Amino acid sequence: MLELFLKSVFIGLSIAAPVGPIGLLCIQRTLEHGRVVGLATGLGAAFADAVYGAVGALGLSAVLALLIGARTGLALAGGAFLVWLGVTTVAKARRGARAAQAGDAGGRAPSPGRAFATTFLLTLSNPMTILSFVAVFASLAGSTARLSGAAQAVMVVGVLVGSALWWGVLTTAVALFRRRLSDGALAAIRAASGGLVAGFGLWQLAGVLVGG
Repeated sequence: MLELFLKSVFIGLSIAAPVGPIGLLCIQRTLEHGRVVGLATGLGAAFADAVYGAVGALGLSAVLALLIGARTGLALAGGAFLVWLGVTTVAKARRGARAAQAGDAGGRAPSPGRAFATTFLLTLSNPMTILSFVAVFASLAGSTARLSGAAQAVMVVGVLVGSALWWGVLTTAVALFRRRLSDGALAAIRAASGGLVAGFGLWQLAGVLVGG
């Protein structure tokens, strides 16, 4: 069980670590609003990974088929939200709002609950992630259908721990780096990250509409 747990932790780490819109959003929120909001942002993605991990580990073919069937609508909604989020971030940065503390430079911070919910839903908006979990878990266990209930639970918890560990390390590193940045540098980073997030959203929308 320990070996299975450690392998699942590695799966969670490997899925969370690649730089993408969620990673950029986590970095931007940590820089703008502090580590608590940034960590809540990352944990939203970690719990979404765990949900998809559960679908993959339990072999819930009906749920998998439903989500894959809804992938176009989910991808469009997620892409549109990323564009909106990126554009509003750039707009705030261009307004040049400067506060006494760098963490308040972007205006009122979202609550940790809201930060968690937005990335949870954004991560769920990409149901193709489930296929990655299904493939990885199938190779890890031979066949998820033959796993015991305890082994399946260990795999899901391992994915959650691995993903959460990555977001904890990332937000801690960004929070330490944040202390060295001036207000001007923070504003420039906010604008750049907002532009990249919007770009990811446009790329996602284009992929759905062109491939659609």
